[in-house]
Amino acid sequence: MSENEKITHEYGGSEIQVLEGLEAVRKRPGMYIGSTSESGLHHLVYEIVDNSIDEALAGYCSEITVSINEGDTITVTDNGRGIPVDIQPQTGLPALEVVFTVLHAGGKFGGGGYKVSGGLHGVGASVVNALSEWLTVQVHKGGDIYEMKFARGEITQPMKIVGKTERTGTVVTFKPDPEMFDTTVYNYDTIHTRMQQQAFLNAGLRIMTFDKRQGREAADTMHYEGGIREYVTWLNRHKTPLDEQVIYMSGSKEDSVVELAMQYNDNYNETIVSFANNVHTPEGGMHEEGFKRALTNVLNAYGKKTNLLKGDDKISGEDCREGLTCVISVKLTDAQFEGQTKAKLGNAHIRTLVNNVVSDQLAVFLEENPKVGRIILDKAMMASRAREAAKRARENVRRKNALEGSTLPGKLADCNEKDPALTEIYIVEGDSAGGSAKQGRDSRYQAILPLWGKMLNVEKARADKIYGNDKLQPVITALGAGLGEDFDETKLRYHKVIIMADADVDGSHIRTLLLTFFFRFMRPLIEKGYVYAAVPPLFKLVKGKTVRVAFSEEERDAVSAELRGGNPNVKVEISRFKGLGEMDFEELWETTMDPERRTLKRITMQDAVQADAIFTLLMGEKVEPRREYIEKNAFRAVNLDY
Repeated sequence: MSENEKITHEYGGSEIQVLEGLEAVRKRPGMYIGSTSESGLHHLVYEIVDNSIDEALAGYCSEITVSINEGDTITVTDNGRGIPVDIQPQTGLPALEVVFTVLHAGGKFGGGGYKVSGGLHGVGASVVNALSEWLTVQVHKGGDIYEMKFARGEITQPMKIVGKTERTGTVVTFKPDPEMFDTTVYNYDTIHTRMQQQAFLNAGLRIMTFDKRQGREAADTMHYEGGIREYVTWLNRHKTPLDEQVIYMSGSKEDSVVELAMQYNDNYNETIVSFANNVHTPEGGMHEEGFKRALTNVLNAYGKKTNLLKGDDKISGEDCREGLTCVISVKLTDAQFEGQTKAKLGNAHIRTLVNNVVSDQLAVFLEENPKVGRIILDKAMMASRAREAAKRARENVRRKNALEGSTLPGKLADCNEKDPALTEIYIVEGDSAGGSAKQGRDSRYQAILPLWGKMLNVEKARADKIYGNDKLQPVITALGAGLGEDFDETKLRYHKVIIMADADVDGSHIRTLLLTFFFRFMRPLIEKGYVYAAVPPLFKLVKGKTVRVAFSEEERDAVSAELRGGNPNVKVEISRFKGLGEMDFEELWETTMDPERRTLKRITMQDAVQADAIFTLLMGEKVEPRREYIEKNAFRAVNLDY
């Protein structure tokens, strides 16, 4: 867009289109924001920020500020054009009012306001309004400050001018409605991570985050002129790149634009992070398909041309992606997402566009940079040889199991039920806890697999080493679905895979190891929601014959006060659970395994990505980042054990 277009294109009420009235958001909030859990709570912030980013995409906004205020209210400020305040033709109402009170109202549907947008199908502002206890919006436009106020979607103050201004932009402040959400406490790190992602995806856009709650001083500024090139460098910050250069490719056709950045490192796992209109697509889609197909074809063609691949030799797609970090960002006018939460992109023409861009530009890059081309191809060919070794190792394991007459590990206490949809397996840290779990379980549908000893560091291990590892092999065999490219979800023997480890540093380490293993070698387990973490209690409180447990220090204090009933003279005995192994089987069942009373946390891809990043940091070869992390987080370990 030219400078003249930026100046002359006014964003007015006529570009706000109304498709339908605001209905049922408060009755079925999950339909609009995914869930009413912590992820849905944070989604409110993203929806408002997405509107500001749409202004940046259109070329009108250069700065966005996101603040968590006292009382967990949120303020999002931008320096865009400001939401239109003139009369919207269809309704005869101010466009600002329409945007915040009518579902599917926005400048994203007619094509005049925005060519591409990241908001959740354009419903963002009205849904956030409907799910907020109160919301205030101020628009700086034409020298005036316009203001409207709402409560649970209803207007409490019609639009009026409240002051003068020399800037342009929109300021939205809202308080999530506790009637709608399981929690209304915001996590600063979650918001900061998302905002950093958006800053990477929008080169030159400055995003600032603040945490203004009592006792907190978090403030961060993200501004990346290199865009997704810098994103790849950041993702590889704890790894050793095979070449310092980040390969960048971009192209467009009609209203669709694609840009990619990629760099190989000396690790064995692939990291592909994809976006459509700045929205993360964790399950990939057509843009990832197009990239993978082109990468495999280009590298095989290059191998033949340089005679590094001879005869019928070829390298598979998985081999080509070993050690690859890649960011794919596409922008298109009519993005088709599978599901309301935009997990997967479905536009077929994007696959063709990405394929063409990568096929043409990567081939040219390899021709012009033969040294890098040789490094990449050597890496892929080594991966291919390792894959063959893994296949032989896998066959050896199968033959060994066949000779032994049993395919299940000896330490597994299996359940009686054979329907995987009805069964669950507890992977338990230590033989002692495993023994208690076996005694306390419901053997009809609960299986127990104890782990013992030090697990393999999967940071520097390929699949052939995994198959031969006596600590991980029982997990692979018990689950029954295979590994890596051979993973077959239909053979999974349990549809709940529950990691049960102590609530201390060692337990966290075990969880991190297992999550990283699943993330790298059994990713569908996490993508499809089969993996859970058991949440054991930290404290036991006894008053007479009344026994209660608490899962945090805050809950301990609250339960203690409740048991005392306001009387300081009442004695409540408080003890800390030392570990799962020290609970008797009845305690373990009641607190951690009984479906009626236990707490399980479903592991998401975000959890797995974070575990993978921490594992790479702590187990990788780079010493300095590890030292910095330990020094920064040492205080967290002080009170973990009593």
